[in-house]
Amino acid sequence: MNRNHTMMQFFEWHVAADGEHWKRLAKLAPELKSAGIDSVWVPPVTKALSVEETGYGVYDLYDLGEFDQKGTVRTKYGTKQELIDAIAECQRQGIAVYVDLVMNHKAGADETEVFKVVEVDRNNRLQVISEPFEIEGWTKFTFPGRGDTYSAFKWNFEHFNGTDYDAREGRTGIYKIIGENKDWNQNVDGEFGNYDYLMFANIDYGHPVVREEMLEWGKWLVDTLQCSGYRLDAIKHINHEFIREFAAEMARKRGEDFYIVGEFWNSDLKATRTFLDTVDYQIDLFDVALHYKFHAASLAGRNFNLSTIFNDTLVQTHPTHAVTFVDNHDSQPHESLESWVGDWFKPSAYALILLRQDGYPVVFYGDYYGIGGPTPVPGKREIIDRLLCARYHRAYGEQNDYFDHPNTIGWVRRGTKEIPGSGCAVVVSNGDNGEKRMFVGKERAGEVWIDLTLGRKETVKIGEDGWAVFPVTGGGVSVWSLPVDLSGGKEGA
Repeated sequence: MNRNHTMMQFFEWHVAADGEHWKRLAKLAPELKSAGIDSVWVPPVTKALSVEETGYGVYDLYDLGEFDQKGTVRTKYGTKQELIDAIAECQRQGIAVYVDLVMNHKAGADETEVFKVVEVDRNNRLQVISEPFEIEGWTKFTFPGRGDTYSAFKWNFEHFNGTDYDAREGRTGIYKIIGENKDWNQNVDGEFGNYDYLMFANIDYGHPVVREEMLEWGKWLVDTLQCSGYRLDAIKHINHEFIREFAAEMARKRGEDFYIVGEFWNSDLKATRTFLDTVDYQIDLFDVALHYKFHAASLAGRNFNLSTIFNDTLVQTHPTHAVTFVDNHDSQPHESLESWVGDWFKPSAYALILLRQDGYPVVFYGDYYGIGGPTPVPGKREIIDRLLCARYHRAYGEQNDYFDHPNTIGWVRRGTKEIPGSGCAVVVSNGDNGEKRMFVGKERAGEVWIDLTLGRKETVKIGEDGWAVFPVTGGGVSVWSLPVDLSGGKEGA
């Protein structure tokens, strides 16, 4: 029987800009596999504005750390060859690699151009607030360090539909480029009237040449890196019809098992479903709604009704298309979507994504190894490792929920014959010490279970009727099961 799959987001915003990250991934791959991680999402691999830039201010899509551009050959994370070597090492260890693609905008143009625009209201991009006028914008990309290697395509203002800086006047704003067949893309998120524009020089997916170039680049990248999938950044700002086309093209190129997950940062399930309908359910999405539930629960403490934690979440309504996560690089402290899940609730949140049957869970590098930057946050590797161990060895089989109390919830995984010893009982509290009487199966009668988190020191003996009372410490989580013998190492590692 296949073991549970678990992804790690292998970066946080403040990873050191020392060029060592790809080598770090290669070195840690065996350790990650042993912990139960069998896929990693890596940060953008393309040349950005500068060597310190995290990668989302993308400059040259065809420069993976190979050409002397923007003052550096390598990217923040290393060289092209180090990236290829790291992916190959991950694959040797049985770890799939998903590469982060930034396809909404370009930054760091090589030259300015003069073109006509209208300024639009920041809070309603459909409302024009000026007459047409000329600006000098950073929109010409010639890639002098790379030339025509891999692609001769050169970007100019005709390939974009908006920008945010007029170099002539030294003025910022949201400027919609005007011209024949030039407008904001439709089939994007409706926030601010039309949320096609996000930042920098906004790529115009209404332009057929642009669509063709981006499809060709996607196929070139997967051939070059031999990765197993893509993570698509900021897709609520990209024409959803193009996302459907892109996913279909990658499947034709690499096969139906080529994996794609998208960042559609919208907690409204109606909008999420509309998006999934539009792209024919060809990709998975991060469960943003669940993340915000975790954040709210961590702020409210015992006043949050835990029995409602999965209400109105993607994993509840679309379990086969939900990628569940606790936090990420955008939600971490001081970043653009800051909504950091409180420290006390984080183990419970991880139990809620790692030990249930639905969703594809992601462990955040910053939660596991810690966060750097101006306000460092220590990692929680010890408790996450225990939960990963429980996921790998125990969290299988039929799931029975006991979500019948606002402050203490539990569930049981009944286990499978294919994995000896599998099955567990999980209890979560956001209030006082609690307990949950749950049925684990008559075949378990007489078994003595322990708390795999080591939070509780007592044991629980399963009754003759297959029922037992499982305790939990207030504000914590306990995972009850048979002890796990790791003396022989993890199977499949």
